[in-house]
Amino acid sequence: MKISRFWIFFITVLIVYGIGEFLIATGRIDSFYENLMITIAINIILAVSLHLVIGITGQLSIGHAGFFAIGAYFAAIFTMNMGLPFPVALILAGIVSAIAGFIVGMPSLRLRGDYLAIATLGFAEIIRIIFLNWEYVGGASGMTVTKMTTWQYSFIFLLITIIVIANFTNSRHGRACISIREDEIAADSMGINTTYYKVLAFVIGSLFAGIAGGLYSHNFYFLQPVNFGVLKSFDILIYVVLGGLGSMSGAIISATLLTLVSTYFQNFPEIRMVLYSLVLIIIMLYRPQGLMGSKEITDLFRRKKSVKGGPHYENIGT
Repeated sequence: MKISRFWIFFITVLIVYGIGEFLIATGRIDSFYENLMITIAINIILAVSLHLVIGITGQLSIGHAGFFAIGAYFAAIFTMNMGLPFPVALILAGIVSAIAGFIVGMPSLRLRGDYLAIATLGFAEIIRIIFLNWEYVGGASGMTVTKMTTWQYSFIFLLITIIVIANFTNSRHGRACISIREDEIAADSMGINTTYYKVLAFVIGSLFAGIAGGLYSHNFYFLQPVNFGVLKSFDILIYVVLGGLGSMSGAIISATLLTLVSTYFQNFPEIRMVLYSLVLIIIMLYRPQGLMGSKEITDLFRRKKSVKGGPHYENIGT
């Protein structure tokens, strides 16, 4: 019996949301575990959005925390200072982050490799310093934010992120981005506007990073620039690399596992960093392609058929 990939995804979504809703509604988990579920959703959004930039388009960006910070602060400004509804504030914060991604992407994405990484890292630090000295948002003292993020909001925006980026990846635009990742010179010679597609992927990734920032700022009550430093950018980068460059499923699995580990060892930050380092060293030594490599979970739903002329694989469903 063939099972469509759509139905596999649809059933998985219903199960995950249903379990979370059931546990919260029946009081089987307290606020700590509800907050953990929301944090996992936020980190998955960050990982999936960076996956589009690094894993699909092949652009080494390590300044994702900058767009995360823009979304966090502007969402807080829209709700706390302007009184806008929370969903509207999230969308507007994502748009502001996307505009910032366009402004940064236009000049910096003409660079490649290490030069691009340095440029994006510098941008993230500039953003952090701006918020650190901006008295309107509290500067170094921080900004108090009302908790508005719920499991429902975080799951809905997580689902939107996955659907949009998955469909973009499977479209002709996504294939153009993959061709840039594989060989930018060859893609350019075939008539693909490499700058356009690199900036497009960068803007989409920035958009969802901003939405994740808005969810984050309204979940932890208090907002400070120290939360968006260089280490945060590397945390997000680790999610993508550990999961496997080019695999959205890997980014999701990695973000979930590392969030759980980080939460468990939150009172022992030194142990957490040692564990991070050990995991990365082991992965790089024994599985340098990451947990999933470039494959997706749906690749497991392929069956092997023996036909005349040798075996081949048939995708189950569409």
